[in-house]
Amino acid sequence: MTDFSKALGVSTSGLQAQAARLRHLSENISNADTPGYRRKTVPFRTAFDAGSGVSKVEVGRVSLDDRELERIFDPSHPMADESGHFDGSNVDLLIEIADAREAQRSYEANLKMFEQARQMSSGLMQLLRR
Repeated sequence: MTDFSKALGVSTSGLQAQAARLRHLSENISNADTPGYRRKTVPFRTAFDAGSGVSKVEVGRVSLDDRELERIFDPSHPMADESGHFDGSNVDLLIEIADAREAQRSYEANLKMFEQARQMSSGLMQLLRR
Protein backbone atom coordinates (compact mmCIF):
# COMPACT_ATOMS: atom_id res chain seq x y z
CA MET A 1 0.00 0.00 0.00
CA THR A 2 1.39 3.40 -0.95
CA ASP A 3 1.83 6.31 1.40
CA PHE A 4 -0.89 8.17 -0.49
CA SER A 5 -3.33 5.32 0.08
CA LYS A 6 -2.41 5.24 3.75
CA ALA A 7 -3.01 8.99 4.07
CA LEU A 8 -6.35 8.66 2.32
CA GLY A 9 -7.32 5.78 4.62
CA VAL A 10 -6.45 7.71 7.77
CA SER A 11 -8.36 10.82 6.67
CA THR A 12 -11.33 8.69 5.59
CA SER A 13 -11.50 7.08 9.03
CA GLY A 14 -11.45 10.56 10.57
CA LEU A 15 -14.27 11.68 8.28
CA GLN A 16 -16.38 8.66 9.22
CA ALA A 17 -15.75 9.16 12.94
CA GLN A 18 -16.69 12.84 12.86
CA ALA A 19 -19.78 12.08 10.74
CA ALA A 20 -20.93 9.59 13.40
CA ARG A 21 -20.26 12.16 16.10
CA LEU A 22 -22.28 14.81 14.24
CA ARG A 23 -25.14 12.35 13.75
CA HIS A 24 -25.39 11.73 17.51
CA LEU A 25 -24.98 15.41 18.33
CA SER A 26 -27.91 16.23 16.05
CA GLU A 27 -29.98 13.55 17.81
CA ASN A 28 -29.13 15.13 21.15
CA ILE A 29 -30.09 18.60 19.94
CA SER A 30 -33.37 17.43 18.42
CA ASN A 31 -34.31 15.59 21.65
CA ALA A 32 -33.30 18.35 24.06
CA ASP A 33 -36.94 18.88 25.07
CA THR A 34 -37.89 15.19 25.17
CA PRO A 35 -38.75 14.12 28.73
CA GLY A 36 -36.42 11.44 30.07
CA TYR A 37 -33.96 11.69 27.17
CA ARG A 38 -30.32 11.05 28.07
CA ARG A 39 -27.52 12.65 26.08
CA LYS A 40 -25.51 10.26 23.87
CA THR A 41 -21.72 10.46 23.81
CA VAL A 42 -19.45 9.03 21.14
CA PRO A 43 -15.93 8.01 22.17
CA PHE A 44 -13.11 7.59 19.66
CA ARG A 45 -10.33 5.06 19.84
CA THR A 46 -7.29 4.19 17.81
CA ALA A 47 -7.48 1.01 15.77
CA PHE A 48 -4.40 -0.48 14.13
CA ASP A 49 -5.10 -1.73 10.61
CA ALA A 50 -2.69 -4.61 10.04
CA GLY A 51 -3.43 -4.66 6.30
CA SER A 52 -2.20 -1.12 5.72
CA GLY A 53 0.09 -0.82 8.73
CA VAL A 54 -1.43 2.45 9.98
CA SER A 55 -3.52 3.47 12.96
CA LYS A 56 -6.97 4.79 12.15
CA VAL A 57 -9.74 6.44 14.11
CA GLU A 58 -12.64 4.24 15.10
CA VAL A 59 -15.92 5.06 16.80
CA GLY A 60 -16.33 3.32 20.13
CA ARG A 61 -19.55 2.15 21.69
CA VAL A 62 -22.10 4.93 22.07
CA SER A 63 -22.98 5.52 25.70
CA LEU A 64 -25.57 7.52 27.57
CA ASP A 65 -24.56 10.42 29.78
CA ASP A 66 -25.20 9.46 33.41
CA ARG A 67 -25.68 13.01 34.67
CA GLU A 68 -28.91 13.70 36.51
CA LEU A 69 -31.97 14.53 34.45
CA GLU A 70 -33.32 18.03 34.86
CA ARG A 71 -36.35 18.18 37.15
CA ILE A 72 -39.02 20.39 35.60
CA PHE A 73 -41.98 21.83 37.47
CA ASP A 74 -45.13 21.80 35.36
CA PRO A 75 -48.20 20.43 37.14
CA SER A 76 -50.19 20.46 33.87
CA HIS A 77 -47.75 18.14 32.08
CA PRO A 78 -49.11 14.60 31.61
CA MET A 79 -45.88 13.07 32.96
CA ALA A 80 -45.84 15.19 36.13
CA ASP A 81 -45.89 13.35 39.44
CA GLU A 82 -48.00 14.33 42.47
CA SER A 83 -45.55 17.17 43.29
CA GLY A 84 -45.91 18.62 39.76
CA HIS A 85 -42.39 17.65 38.61
CA PHE A 86 -41.21 15.45 35.77
CA ASP A 87 -37.80 14.42 34.41
CA GLY A 88 -36.60 16.47 31.47
CA SER A 89 -33.47 15.68 29.48
CA ASN A 90 -29.84 16.14 30.46
CA VAL A 91 -28.94 17.78 27.14
CA ASP A 92 -27.22 21.15 27.43
CA LEU A 93 -27.65 22.94 24.10
CA LEU A 94 -24.58 25.12 24.65
CA ILE A 95 -22.36 22.04 25.04
CA GLU A 96 -23.98 20.29 22.05
CA ILE A 97 -23.50 23.29 19.78
CA ALA A 98 -19.86 23.70 20.88
CA ASP A 99 -19.24 19.97 20.28
CA ALA A 100 -20.93 20.22 16.88
CA ARG A 101 -18.70 23.12 15.90
CA GLU A 102 -15.61 21.18 17.01
CA ALA A 103 -16.73 18.10 15.07
CA GLN A 104 -17.43 20.22 11.99
CA ARG A 105 -13.97 21.77 12.09
CA SER A 106 -12.35 18.38 12.57
CA TYR A 107 -14.39 17.00 9.67
CA GLU A 108 -13.24 19.90 7.47
CA ALA A 109 -9.59 19.33 8.47
CA ASN A 110 -9.84 15.64 7.54
CA LEU A 111 -11.51 16.57 4.26
CA LYS A 112 -8.69 19.03 3.52
CA MET A 113 -6.11 16.33 4.28
CA PHE A 114 -7.93 13.92 1.97
CA GLU A 115 -8.00 16.49 -0.82
CA GLN A 116 -4.30 17.34 -0.36
CA ALA A 117 -3.29 13.67 -0.57
CA ARG A 118 -5.44 13.22 -3.65
CA GLN A 119 -3.90 16.29 -5.33
CA MET A 120 -0.36 15.14 -4.50
CA SER A 121 -1.10 11.70 -5.93
CA SER A 122 -2.55 13.23 -9.07
CA GLY A 123 0.47 15.56 -9.42
CA LEU A 124 2.85 12.62 -9.04
CA MET A 125 1.02 10.71 -11.77
CA GLN A 126 1.32 13.68 -14.11
CA LEU A 127 5.07 13.92 -13.41
CA LEU A 128 5.54 10.24 -14.10
CA ARG A 129 3.73 10.51 -17.44
CA ARG A 130 6.27 13.01 -18.78
